[in-house]
Formats: sequence, structure tokens, C-alpha cells
Amino acid sequence: MAFAGTDMDGKGETFLFRALKIAAVVALYWFISITMVFLNNYLLDSKDLDAPLFVTFYQCLVTVILCYGMHLLSHFCPGFIDFPSVTFDLKVSREVLPLSIVFISMITFNNLCLKHVGVAFYTVGRSLSTVFNVLLSYVILKQTTSIYALMCCGVILGGFWLGVDQEGVAGSLSWIGVFFGVLASACVSLNAIFTKRAMPAVDGNIWKLSFYNNINACILFVPLILIFGEVSHLVNFSRLGDPTFWGMMTLGGVFGFAIGYVTGLQIKFTSPLTHNVSGTAKACAQTVIAVVYNHSSKSLLWWTSNLMVLGGSSAYTWVKGMEMKKAQVPQDESKQKLLEDKNDLKV
Repeated sequence: MAFAGTDMDGKGETFLFRALKIAAVVALYWFISITMVFLNNYLLDSKDLDAPLFVTFYQCLVTVILCYGMHLLSHFCPGFIDFPSVTFDLKVSREVLPLSIVFISMITFNNLCLKHVGVAFYTVGRSLSTVFNVLLSYVILKQTTSIYALMCCGVILGGFWLGVDQEGVAGSLSWIGVFFGVLASACVSLNAIFTKRAMPAVDGNIWKLSFYNNINACILFVPLILIFGEVSHLVNFSRLGDPTFWGMMTLGGVFGFAIGYVTGLQIKFTSPLTHNVSGTAKACAQTVIAVVYNHSSKSLLWWTSNLMVLGGSSAYTWVKGMEMKKAQVPQDESKQKLLEDKNDLKV
């Protein structure tokens, strides 16, 4: 039953019902994303196991297994589960390989940053993705950026440096963590560029891309684990036979798989612009939760650095959204003019 005075969309849903669905999707995205960050921090911060590459490898392996499992379930329950065919093709795997190299760099540096700086400083430590987006888009794609967007990047950079300074003042700064955060930010931007290039190889399907990407990652991680001597850490790990440890590891992989689904779901129910705003707000909530959970005391300037990063990121998203709308208007007008000219010719 519709509420009096409410609008109905094309499917007969009330405005309230649609709003509740959107709120539920956003809440699900927040829950999975924040939980995944804290879970990874727990796994990577272990004093007994210093094997971040193995932790990341295992999560990629779980994603591959889940993709194949969803593929099988889609055959048994075609009306309930819709998942693309993910049979392995060596040719496709080779075409996705450049993206996979960037992908494993991104998730490895991301986890190493989280390991060294913790959740509270993680938002600032990984805040330069937007700045690298602008820089790499110009260097690789030859795309220019407006002065307003550059000003937003300036605010983000200011917040980053202020955050690093305040971590130093508090005596909790990890330069290696900051270094990994900067590398992770650069790889996030490269990952977006290489993803666009790899999409045609998987017929534009993001799940097939995830399947091949994680298979390649699993293969590439094996020599890296050997080179960096993590096998000895695993052999000497006291909890190697502990079901709780493997349960947490598997849960981390499940959440890593789920974040791809809920990200697409949030974009579907809202918009890419709203998704970015939601991600920024989520990062703010994540920082507050980390500070409260760890009973930390942060200075006003430390909080200011976070607000600058989050505010600059939100402003950048808004500016780019407005620019896209302005660019769309002339295209719509030209299409309309072309349609009118065709109609005139018919007459």
C-alpha cells in the first residue's frame, strides 16, 4: 500500500520503500567495507605471523573459489543466481595480465600501509588516489583538469601533509607506512586506467575480470612469497593448525569478494557520484570508530587534516560531477538538433 502523498516510480514502488532500499544498500556497503578494513588490520597486525603477501594471496584464492562457486550455483539455480561463465581461458588471462600486475601491487601496498599505520591514520595515509588520478590521467591519457578540481587536489595534499606532521608530533608516525600508502594510492589510479583497457577482453563483465585478475594474482604471489622468505614465517607460525585463524583468513577473503558486489550494488541503486560521496563519509566514520575503539586522543590539527582530506575529496567529486553534467548538455542538444534535421528532411 502506498503512503498518501508519496510519488510512485515506474515499478509501482513508494518513495519511502525506495528510500529504505537505498539506505539498506548504503548501510550494507558501509558495514562490509569498514569490517573488511578492521579485519585486515587484525590479520596483518599479528605479531606471530609476519606474512602480508601470504594473507593477500589467500584472500585472492578465496575470491577465485567463490567466483567459481557462484558460476556453478548459477547453473543449478538459474532463476535465483545470475553469474557469468568463468571457465579459464589462457588467452584472456594473458590479456588481463598487465592489470593483474598493477592489481597485486595495489592490494599489497594497501595491506602494507594498513599494517604499519593502523586504521585511524589509514584514510589520510591512502588519501592521494585523487591526486594521482589527475596526474596519471594527464601523463597517460592526456586529459586536462579544471582549475577547480586542481584546487580540490591542493586541499587534499594539504590535509595529507598536515596529517603526516601531526602523526609525527604524536610520535606514532611510520614513514614506511606513509610510503606504502603513497604507492597504494598511485596503484589505485593505475588500476582504474588498466581496468578500462582490460574490460573488452572479458566482454565488459566485471565478475569475469575479477576471476581472471585473482587467478593471475594467485600465480604471481607464489614466487613473491618465496622471494621474501614468508614460507619460513608460515612454518614457524604457532597457529597454523588453528581453525579460528583460518576462519578469520577465509572471512577476510569473503569480505574482499563481497566488497565488489556491494560497490556495484550501491552504484546501481544510487549513482557513481553518490557512491563516491558515500565512500568519503564511510572513511570519516571509519576513522572515528578506530579512534574510539583504540581509546586514542587526537589533536585538533589531526582532526583538521582528516577533514581537509575528506572535504577535498568530496569537493573534487562534486566538481567532476558538475563538469560531466555540463559536458552532457551540449551532446544532448546536438542529438536533438540532429533528430530535428532528420524530421525536417522526412517532411
